[in-house]
Amino acid sequence: MFTLVYADKNGLVYDDPQYGAVSRTGSLLIEPTAEEFIPMPKGSSLVVLPGRAPVALDDQGNIVLYPRSGAQTVAALLPQGYLRTLLPAYKRVQEVLPLFGYASVAWREGQFWVAASAVADTADLYRWDPALFNTYNLESLVEERKNEFAGNRVLAQLAHCSLEYGCFTAQNIIYRRFEAGLPLSPVCNANCVGCISLQPSECCPSPQNRIDFLPTVEEVATLAVKHLTGGGDMVSFGQGCEGEPLVQGELAAEIIGTVRSSTKQGRINANTNAGNFAGVKAVVDAGIDSLRVSLNTPRQEGYNTYYRQQGYSFADVVRSVKYAREQGVFVSINLLVLPGVSDREEEVEALLKFIEETNVNQVQFRNLNIDPDVYLNLMPKAQGEILGMLTLVEAVRKAGVLVR
Repeated sequence: MFTLVYADKNGLVYDDPQYGAVSRTGSLLIEPTAEEFIPMPKGSSLVVLPGRAPVALDDQGNIVLYPRSGAQTVAALLPQGYLRTLLPAYKRVQEVLPLFGYASVAWREGQFWVAASAVADTADLYRWDPALFNTYNLESLVEERKNEFAGNRVLAQLAHCSLEYGCFTAQNIIYRRFEAGLPLSPVCNANCVGCISLQPSECCPSPQNRIDFLPTVEEVATLAVKHLTGGGDMVSFGQGCEGEPLVQGELAAEIIGTVRSSTKQGRINANTNAGNFAGVKAVVDAGIDSLRVSLNTPRQEGYNTYYRQQGYSFADVVRSVKYAREQGVFVSINLLVLPGVSDREEEVEALLKFIEETNVNQVQFRNLNIDPDVYLNLMPKAQGEILGMLTLVEAVRKAGVLVR
């Protein structure tokens, strides 16, 4: 049996072998099964959830409020490439949680276990290994890049994100390796609940600030060429510190042309909501290599409720994806998932239909960073049975697309 993990009032973490662990899927409290847990992977971190009292399984098999005075719920934050399978279980007392993807955690056989499954392959997990980032020489490399690209506002933004936010794609431009972020847009055509770069105070504070300028072609293209010819293998528009990049589709298209006039190396990618068809068409026609299209659900009602888009419809997203695929662009769906919502029968059915209709190449599962209660109160009322996150992943694999 998995046993309870909790924190005392000072934030010190303990296990209690007299109580079993309880997890959550959607609004349901459940006893977790072994197939939904793995030993806590390297790069994970434990966090205390403020204003949330732990629930546990007593010796009679009943789900109860953990009786220890001052006890706080503990959750795990997973490294890139791991899909959360269950949520932490608790009784909410107060406060909205910061914007992270909280996973259930338990104790078993002398170690921590987390509700997770590895969906990325070994090589991809390596690229996002936290041990490769925030290294002892990062600050000196940042200064070196600032001198190399003096006056470049995009580099200054990425230097700030590297040191202040610990952003991995920002740091990659500093380390000159792997995938590097190139923010373009200070504005967005959506108003997502829980946006990580610009968020009204009524939900939850944003963990980072959005760029406040429109860069020039030269500022971005210079960094891209240097990265792709100096050790990196990909540059991506659409980062956490910006709005929707393809609102600036013509600018992005011009950057692509400028970069490709200098080098054919590496991949140029855009992380996008794909709502601005004109912007998508511009970068596709300019020769972009790939798109990652963010979705929280392939069902229009839930999509509209979360994205609160301005000036585009879900039909525009479908149109954009179809156009990109028709032109041979590699399209991945960046599916923002939450256990108990994304793995319901109606969601799985809609996702498989979306995959068939659009002919996407890949579904990339990403844990939705939001307070679960905020999201559950937001989304349309659930209909079908909860199938489980592992069943969701397997259904997508059987549909013949890549999974990450």
